Amino acid sequence: MKKILIVDDEQDIVESLKFVLETSDYICYCAYNGEDGLKLAKEIMPDLIILDVMMPKINGYKISRLLKFDNKYKDIPILMLTARSQEEDKLIGEETGADEYITKPFDLDYVMKKVDSYLK
Repeated sequence: MKKILIVDDEQDIVESLKFVLETSDYICYCAYNGEDGLKLAKEIMPDLIILDVMMPKINGYKISRLLKFDNKYKDIPILMLTARSQEEDKLIGEETGADEYITKPFDLDYVMKKVDSYLK
């Protein structure tokens, strides 16, 4: 079974993503701040990461950059979720290596389709 790491400081978002992903037979690991998210990513080597941008301790851009510039983790797809929908935010997301940039509020079906496209 494929492992997905969800990193977001909003518990309701984490819960709803986890619920939908687990019904599709993915195993979910969750972290509620950037520091824990980065640590968990290195521990469990997930198949995909869903990553919020604005978080306590370490933001999503930084996590994405740290993982994407490390040969050990660079092939893990990162779907970045953010409430920041400005074009410049998207560009920063792309520069840090995020594979997808999804703005909040997002459609769960859309996120599922994106996850499946990377993991199926």
